[in-house]
Amino acid sequence: MMGNKTEKMKDKKNRPIDAGDRQIKTGRSSRLKQQQKYLAAFMAVLLAFSTYVMMDTFFITRVYSDAETSAIDAQEQDGAADTDENAADQSDAGASFDSSGEETQNGTENDSEAGNQHSGNRASGGISGKDGNTHGRMKGGKGGKGHGPDKGGRPGSHSSESDEETGTDANSSASVSSGSSASAASGSSTAGSLGSDTTQDFSSSAVSTSDSYKDDNVSITLKEYRENDTTIYVADVQLKDSSYLKTAFAQGSYGKNVTAKTSEIAESAGAILAVNGDYYGAQESGYVIRNGKLYRNKALKNQEDLVIYKDGSFGIINESEVTAEQLIKKGAVQTLSFGPALVQNGNVSVSENEEVGQAMASNPRTAIGIIDENHYVFVVSDGRTSESAGLSLNELAEFMDGLGVETAYNLDGGGSSTMYFNGKVVNNPTTGGSTTKERSVSDIVYIGK
Repeated sequence: MMGNKTEKMKDKKNRPIDAGDRQIKTGRSSRLKQQQKYLAAFMAVLLAFSTYVMMDTFFITRVYSDAETSAIDAQEQDGAADTDENAADQSDAGASFDSSGEETQNGTENDSEAGNQHSGNRASGGISGKDGNTHGRMKGGKGGKGHGPDKGGRPGSHSSESDEETGTDANSSASVSSGSSASAASGSSTAGSLGSDTTQDFSSSAVSTSDSYKDDNVSITLKEYRENDTTIYVADVQLKDSSYLKTAFAQGSYGKNVTAKTSEIAESAGAILAVNGDYYGAQESGYVIRNGKLYRNKALKNQEDLVIYKDGSFGIINESEVTAEQLIKKGAVQTLSFGPALVQNGNVSVSENEEVGQAMASNPRTAIGIIDENHYVFVVSDGRTSESAGLSLNELAEFMDGLGVETAYNLDGGGSSTMYFNGKVVNNPTTGGSTTKERSVSDIVYIGK
């Protein structure tokens, strides 16, 4: 029997420790161990969060802003050679076609369709002046062009030629012909309606559905096409005047590392319709003129730009042949520095033989084009998925030509390619094809108040 005998514990120096001291020390030790566990767990969570933030800031953003990830995707999928050394950071201006070929610039990869490899002094269409300025003719649709009702009744398609070009010099915008504006035909086996659910109105007189918008100043019709195993979205836009064709920066600010999703920029700008721009922030050079203000005047050698003038006309220029300041004097309100030009003077300006590297691959694309005075088309194609293969530059150019455009220009594409209309993203943006997700970009081209 132990009886009342109490065995005392001793400390390291063999001094007795009573029960109270032992309990206190044990409790302290237990709490300390528990606190250490909590601290270790907190540090693990903090490390994981810090790692995520660093990857999001330094890795994910670079993938989105540079074309290399897209180029690698295209190479793996299409076996294309990596030949995008001269790719340039493309600025945000509205081109009516999906641009997504990959070309590397300054050691980084932009999800662009090697647009700058096709730029250079190719501004041969239109009426050229000594400064290399080229303004596309604006006609009321192309006679004999287009695909007719059986091909989707694309806007700008006519059965007879009724256009008359008026001359202009390099110091003025393209003159508008007296031909009537082409309107989008309805019904086709390849073009489908996107629905008719009523969505938000942008003015008291506006009538808006999921595939159309109309008020006193703006008319937009959205149609979906299926060509080359690819889903293509076309917004046919007619404006009272060109002031409704605008551009906007991510977060409302100009800057190299300032980005946001196309839909977020569009919502902030109050856009009715928007597409991603040229991702000017991925480059150190290339003209940036937005809404009449000059932000960057550093020229990129042989870069082919789209210029939108105050009267709404389109022109294709070579940065090596004209300064940004000269463009401002000539009435430029927007420049988009991606490329290449797809259609000039009503003729396809990109051939299959001109396409190199990743630009030959099928990719998501974004483009913009002009049919007639204040009559535009915004175009985006899905790509890199089993449902939609994507388009090559030549396929995009041929499609734009079929819409009846006089001038068309390729914008940033790949994972950047996004179309926003009436408060929603219309297409299925993707970088690698495994998930549908918008990419953050530098800028948009949009229609708004």
